[in-house]
Amino acid sequence: MGSFLINVDKEAKVFYAEVEGTFSPEDGMKSLNAYKEAVSAIHIPEYAIDIDCTKLNVSAPDALPLLEANFQQFKNDGFHQITFRIAKNPILKMQLSRVARTVQMDKYEIIEQ
Repeated sequence: MGSFLINVDKEAKVFYAEVEGTFSPEDGMKSLNAYKEAVSAIHIPEYAIDIDCTKLNVSAPDALPLLEANFQQFKNDGFHQITFRIAKNPILKMQLSRVARTVQMDKYEIIEQ
């Protein structure tokens, strides 16, 4: 079961999200809906998004379409920078990189902590 936490720092103009565990398609839909509600209160192009994935597990194949939908949403919304923070996990790094390439996300970085 996956969980998420969203925190918007309006002063620093950073949208923080923390995700952990293994996301099912249902977990992914819940997080996407919470994301949409949170971003409705900000002017997204002024913001960076910083996603803490250090406790996130590699997604199962059936959850990948929703992960791609989330990445596409981040790209389309127009954050000026997208950062994914991960623990040393080469498989997760490859998975996130592949999904970012799939949606042609160009303003992102993956930071291993």
